[in-house]
Amino acid sequence: QVQFVESGGGLAQFGGSLRLSCYSSAFSFSLNRMAWHRQVPGKQRELVARLDSSGQANYADSVKGRFIISRDDAKNTLYLQMNKLQAEDTAVYYCNRPWPPFDAWGQGTQVTVSS
Repeated sequence: QVQFVESGGGLAQFGGSLRLSCYSSAFSFSLNRMAWHRQVPGKQRELVARLDSSGQANYADSVKGRFIISRDDAKNTLYLQMNKLQAEDTAVYYCNRPWPPFDAWGQGTQVTVSS
């Protein structure tokens, strides 16, 4: 079963930065399209960034120009560099395929932005 392990979240100041990491031992990020999703309690999960196997990245309008998705193929690790953080970025962040996502989601990593 494919499993994703997210890490790197925490408390950040408004305008600050965080870098999230996602690792999988059983799913190759270099051969597959991957994404970062986020969810706020009571709201639908939102896809914020997508990275194709070719390296092409796409972003939700809400994070464009502030977030950068990347990967390290040697470590099979996906990253999300989050800059200029805003209160609206507070959420639990998950990595998974963009669509369709695997049914099994990781535990996610909580990002909280304080003003």
